[in-house]
Amino acid sequence: MDGHLLSWVLFTPLIGMAVLLLIPAERKNLIRLWANIAALAGFLVSLPLVFRFDKDASGFQFVEKADWIPALGVKYMIGIDGISLLLVMLTTVIGCIAILSSWNAIQDRVKEYYAMFLLQQTGIIGVFVSLDFFLFFVFWEVVLVPMYFIIGVWGGPRKLYAAIKFFIYTLAGGALMLLGILTLYFEHFKQFGYYTFEISELMKLNLSPVMEQWVFWAFFIGFAIKVPMFPFHTWLPDAHVEAPTAGSVVLASVLLKMGTYGFIRFSLPLLPKASVNAAIVQVLVALSLIGIIYGALVSLMQQDWKKLVAYSSVSHLGFCTLGIFALNPNGLAGSVIQQINHGISTGMLFLVVGIAYERRHTRDFKEFGGLGHVMPVYAIVAAIAMLSSAGLPLLNGFIGEFTILQGAFEANRAWAAIAVTGIIFGAAYLLWMYQRTMLGQITNPKNLRLPDLSFRELATFLPLIAWAIWIGVYPQPHFAVLEKPVAQIVERVRPDYFQKPVQQAEAPRAAEVAR
Repeated sequence: MDGHLLSWVLFTPLIGMAVLLLIPAERKNLIRLWANIAALAGFLVSLPLVFRFDKDASGFQFVEKADWIPALGVKYMIGIDGISLLLVMLTTVIGCIAILSSWNAIQDRVKEYYAMFLLQQTGIIGVFVSLDFFLFFVFWEVVLVPMYFIIGVWGGPRKLYAAIKFFIYTLAGGALMLLGILTLYFEHFKQFGYYTFEISELMKLNLSPVMEQWVFWAFFIGFAIKVPMFPFHTWLPDAHVEAPTAGSVVLASVLLKMGTYGFIRFSLPLLPKASVNAAIVQVLVALSLIGIIYGALVSLMQQDWKKLVAYSSVSHLGFCTLGIFALNPNGLAGSVIQQINHGISTGMLFLVVGIAYERRHTRDFKEFGGLGHVMPVYAIVAAIAMLSSAGLPLLNGFIGEFTILQGAFEANRAWAAIAVTGIIFGAAYLLWMYQRTMLGQITNPKNLRLPDLSFRELATFLPLIAWAIWIGVYPQPHFAVLEKPVAQIVERVRPDYFQKPVQQAEAPRAAEVAR
């Protein structure tokens, strides 16, 4: 197993799904139990990655390579660096929690429901570990199918509209991204005489600035739709509102990170000239800042609890893309940390909404108020989730936002000044949400006898709360695994970045010698 650890991590959910399909459909509790065992196994198999990962090593680790379609130059090639490691661990943790949270919520087509989640788990992990562009694209498209069915079969009243909108948006982005991949593929043949989709080989290409920009924009559409960046975000609120709770958790916590990961893993290292082009950077930063403020302002206007959390994702992910295009170590490391933070805090917020919805079958703020009186444990958990998302010091959100603002300030002080307003608005809509649901008097008699969290429901929150506090109090291990890969990306995009301090230090010495 040691030699193929990453393949085990990748395919354990798929093996779990294959066994699940053999269980008779009427044995619903056995299906639920097996799905939870398979998800937990996926997490346990991924744990050795954390303990065996060498944070001081350069390049990718746990690399596995085999010919897949030699005639096309396609390889089965997987590996991880510090960025992939954090996202893979987020995926396996969220997968466990999402499947556990579905125990009572789903009563129809239970077997198919859990099969979709396990298939999706493999697809998402595949995106984060692929080192071959063809393999990456296969996993990227695989993820679409289960999420389409999760929304379209088990979603709310407008589920088909939301599922089709999600599918078409993401498929269109994927098609444009494929054109960019094929451009690199054929250009590599032209320059080196053989076909390959291997990312490390494609990085050797010498492209003209114009071609780099065309490929950059092709990738941009694919990744920006998935993030989603403003103005490509319109599929997200519909998908979130109509998806079942576990679908919203996976969608917000992990699926959206495929877009930000794409920018970091592919756009920046493969297309360095386009990535530092002043006009391109200004457009992407402007869209990020608009997303931060627009998402927060729209959240302030919502009367639907789930829609508020959905629009908050547009704002939070705006910080992540701002960090990426600050193009410095603080911005990039902060972006990855904030992606993990968003997965933790927004995952918790969707679970909070889901529990209220299971008990009351409504998400309208007017129906709630004073829940803290009858559900005190629930109110405490909701407070932690809310403060984590708002960026309270000693919780995870603060670390990510602070580091991104550091990077943005270093790149351009105006960017940081505008982004800060998003944090202020974020605190406003989150505190307002909490006040309307948990505080005050119970105005609706239907809320008087609501049961507090069960042990199973509490179990879905505890790992996320522990991780939020860990990052908030002691983030160093997370930054340590990111240091090398982030430095390599910055050096690739801005080769002179790490030489500047040396040059500045040598200048006074040279002046002294001259005197």
